[in-house]
Amino acid sequence: MPHTYLFYKPFQVLSQFSPEGTKKTLADFFEGIGKDVYPVGRLDYDSEGLLLLSNDKTLTHRLLEPRFGHKRTYYVQVEGTVSDDALHQLNKGVTISVDGKQHATKPAIAKRLPAEPELPERNPPIRFRKNIPTSWISLTITEGKNRQVRKMTAAVGFPTLRLVRYSVGELNIQEMLPGTWRELSGTELALLGL
Repeated sequence: MPHTYLFYKPFQVLSQFSPEGTKKTLADFFEGIGKDVYPVGRLDYDSEGLLLLSNDKTLTHRLLEPRFGHKRTYYVQVEGTVSDDALHQLNKGVTISVDGKQHATKPAIAKRLPAEPELPERNPPIRFRKNIPTSWISLTITEGKNRQVRKMTAAVGFPTLRLVRYSVGELNIQEMLPGTWRELSGTELALLGL
């Protein structure tokens, strides 16, 4: 029977069940789910937010296959006051390095957030530097290259400090806490737009 779970992955947790040194993994949060459930894609160790896990091979294929181009939105805290020019460049697409080759990212939807988003505090928090301002952007992409969002913000001169995947399709982590998860209902699965 197919099962799909939405997990709010905390900072410094690996997107895998198998142990790796002393790092926390998905096994620290999921007990009693089927052995055939795996993460759909990944979220870097130093990133937070929405991670789907499923044993539904069709759903997994549709979400991971680039030609389907499903939307993922990230809330990104960057170093500095993000400029209109940087947002324009992100919207057009930028060139990043992927596996040693230059890759032109697809156009994105980049917006300056008017205020810091309501997210749980990160543990440990971002290092505060009094003389360097930060700003938050919302960045929606339809591809998922390794560390793509971090590379994109760096390419326009605004290094990422904190990265939270807020939504996949119409599903989001609003009102969830890091480390919590729930099984998705049929109605919620429909929000993925598959």
